[in-house]
Amino acid sequence: MKRLFPPLLLLVCVVAFLLGLAHLFKLRFDIGDVYPPYSSFRADPLGAMAFCESLERMSGLTVRRDLSVANQMPDGKATSYLHLGAHPREWRSLDEDVIKEIEGFVTSGGRLAITFFPETAEPYRFFPDSDDPDQAGPGKRTAHRKTEPEKPAREKSKRRQEADKRLLRRTSLKDRWGLEFGYVRLDSRKAADFQSAIAENQTALPLPDTLDWHSATVFTNVPASWQIIYSRGTNPVVIQRKFGAGTMVIASDSYFLSNEALRKDRHPDLLSWWVGPAKRVVFDEAHFGIVETEGVAVLLRKYRLHGLAAGLILLAGLFIWKNSASFVPPYEAARNQDYVAGKEAAAGFVNLLRRNVPERDVLKVCFTEWKNSRPQAVKLAPAKLAQAEAALEASYACPPRKHDPATTYREICQLLKKL
Repeated sequence: MKRLFPPLLLLVCVVAFLLGLAHLFKLRFDIGDVYPPYSSFRADPLGAMAFCESLERMSGLTVRRDLSVANQMPDGKATSYLHLGAHPREWRSLDEDVIKEIEGFVTSGGRLAITFFPETAEPYRFFPDSDDPDQAGPGKRTAHRKTEPEKPAREKSKRRQEADKRLLRRTSLKDRWGLEFGYVRLDSRKAADFQSAIAENQTALPLPDTLDWHSATVFTNVPASWQIIYSRGTNPVVIQRKFGAGTMVIASDSYFLSNEALRKDRHPDLLSWWVGPAKRVVFDEAHFGIVETEGVAVLLRKYRLHGLAAGLILLAGLFIWKNSASFVPPYEAARNQDYVAGKEAAAGFVNLLRRNVPERDVLKVCFTEWKNSRPQAVKLAPAKLAQAEAALEASYACPPRKHDPATTYREICQLLKKL
């Protein structure tokens, strides 16, 4: 049992460590702070899990999350697609294929609801990752002039052509939909770190008259095709537009859909209007980078192979245990053996001869040792001894290829057997 105890203790420690690690990860994912703000997977005040789970509990409504990698919209009929926590810089221009996908979804009867991340001030127009000095701020253009040497005109023209091709593939939403952003400073209220404004209802829709608005982003130069739902003074913050059989609604703030708002400042009528008359609701999580890839873990969950994985882990643990300690206790006789098993004396002698006596000299060495070690009572005839020595010398006088020690040995034995 003493030999079995250390491996068993190690296995228990490893299992306890893995369980503790899994519990820590579970706590983090239950809270959801590993996800971006306004994700439906996030359960803290900045998330939208409460809104998502509330919709799931409503009868006649199907709710799911879009985790696909492809930029493809679902079937638009009776479907609301919620794109929460977007950034205005991402919606200034889009690829033409994406715009066609969105318009096809909306015109077929879908409802696209977009909310933007609540910016408290105008974001910097400085893009450190930009490779084009003309698209960066003045400071970056100056830095490029100081640090980068002049390049040939051919290289500049190629880079300019590539940039123009990328721009040609994108379409400005200001020209396509009349979507243009502006920023109006928020006022501090109650505390230095709490900033908000009042958004007023501009329609006869059964919606709250006023809302606390937590974003400095507003919409400017709104064309007549858009209906203004809420405004901060003269600046629209919630707008709606019809596209065919569907609608697109955009808000510059996401706070009213967050878990914190549903606890402190809940407006069910606004939430119901935001989803619209849909039977299916889709939360877009792919734009946060939360996508589902076809990996081994996904296949295990899809085909419910959890038991197989647990069995393989258990089998691997038993294999390690079996090789680290024997399940059968050792015999008493085997425990008392203090020597190391080796070879017999004859085998050792043969091995010694092989390492110290060349193969060609074996017969000569043996004949010499025989003469020196024979008993004194044994008398040899000088003639026969001379014949034996002559046969031995004749054998060594032959070329190496014709040297045959076995034949010479038999010949000597025939000469000396009558002693």
